[in-house]
Amino acid sequence: MLLPKQRTLLRFEIVSHCDMNELIGLSATEVVRLLKGGEVTPSELVEAAASRIEAVDIRINALPTLCIDRALDCAARIMRQDKKLERPRAWLGGLPIAVKDLNPVAGVRCTYGSPIFAEFVPESSDYLVQVLERNGAIVIGKSNTPEFGAGASTFNEVFGQTRNPWNTTRSVAGSSGGAAAALAAGEVWLATGSDLGGSLRTPASFNAVVGLRPSPGRVPIGPSLEPFDTLAVNGPMARTALDTALFLDAMSERHPRDPLSLEAPATPFVEQVKNARIPKCIGFSPDLGIIPVDPEVVRTCEQAAGAFANMGIAVEDACPDFSEAIDCFQTLRAALLAAKMADTFRAHRNLLKPELTWNIEKGLAIHGEELSQARHSRAMLYRRVVEFFDTFDLLLCPAAIVPPFEVDRRYVDEVNGVKFDNYVHWLAPTFAITLTSCPAVSVPAGFNDDGLPIGLQMVGPPRCEGAVLAAAHLLEQIVQFPRPLPIDPLADRRSA
Repeated sequence: MLLPKQRTLLRFEIVSHCDMNELIGLSATEVVRLLKGGEVTPSELVEAAASRIEAVDIRINALPTLCIDRALDCAARIMRQDKKLERPRAWLGGLPIAVKDLNPVAGVRCTYGSPIFAEFVPESSDYLVQVLERNGAIVIGKSNTPEFGAGASTFNEVFGQTRNPWNTTRSVAGSSGGAAAALAAGEVWLATGSDLGGSLRTPASFNAVVGLRPSPGRVPIGPSLEPFDTLAVNGPMARTALDTALFLDAMSERHPRDPLSLEAPATPFVEQVKNARIPKCIGFSPDLGIIPVDPEVVRTCEQAAGAFANMGIAVEDACPDFSEAIDCFQTLRAALLAAKMADTFRAHRNLLKPELTWNIEKGLAIHGEELSQARHSRAMLYRRVVEFFDTFDLLLCPAAIVPPFEVDRRYVDEVNGVKFDNYVHWLAPTFAITLTSCPAVSVPAGFNDDGLPIGLQMVGPPRCEGAVLAAAHLLEQIVQFPRPLPIDPLADRRSA
């Protein structure tokens, strides 16, 4: 007997192979334009995406849970709607997207990457999905993630590993690893992600896509046990900066049940990117002064920063003082995990992966003085960062300290002879930025000698998402890459 996922996929015959390839190769911006012009239908796009998923996902395992019938129902509903009805400003017109398996979608299996919730089917969607579906997005599947999003390599006991399309022997990072791989392989045009310590930015770096960590409140989050938390955010992922801006417009909305959520900006992010001014002064740091970085990563990111200098933009070796960031973040992260997961930990400790157990236990053991010191360190860091942006328009640094590593490796435990004592430490260049609450984007910067992607992290002043996306868009124009997305998954990049 065929599994439901397989049985559904075999029905797709409307879109020809040629048409399917043409559609999956277009940018999200181009496809939405076709949708709004009536040149393609939402149903055709669902079928094109489903055909692509059937063709390539067996090699990468990016979207283990599909909801094709639900997507077709949503597409039909959008097509039946009166075209004279006023659409939201950020209307996506019926574009299929992937949603991370940490975000509930009504009627669709949501495992959180954990055997504890292996068969959980929520009755309602979370706030982000509600907003996106109101804005014309169609959920076609759930992207793979580490257990509860903890860890920056995407594997779990429910669905197994996700493999990197650039080289299927390599990791996609995490925790939005399935989302990034699905984008790179052309399974979807847009994918949601979330980010606590780098979960949008690190997989974007490993897969040569774009991942934006927005300011807290920019994108609604919840329902949540910690609604006032500013460490964890939802955000957009796409193949280009302009597509990322398009997706950010579709998910930026004030939600009455999220106390931190912000109103959408008066000027859409797409327009901010298209009409942005050129930055005048940029600060660059190869390591933020806190962690060793692979020499190939440093060289590639320096070259990308140099591309701005070649345009006449002042690029200086400079960054704020992040010397207390590692201890500060480790404390705040552990306390947050303990607050969110204490009940799950007590009831199902034997089912949790060891890294998560360690992190929750660390959080439960934190005393008041330690937490107070971490909050003070964060406040002082924010002050230094704001002062930095009085002089500089942007801060650039690597989005990950290494290129994609072997898929069986759980995390990076050593770089340049320096050993790390836990699974989070290697994410310092991204989690240090998390502490600042500044928007940050990972954009492809180039490839190492083995053809593996390397990403550059761009950080802007608080709530200036448009500025960082505009800088990412500018870099895309001046740095040429040997192979455009999407790509067919490769067993070894060197054999391409």
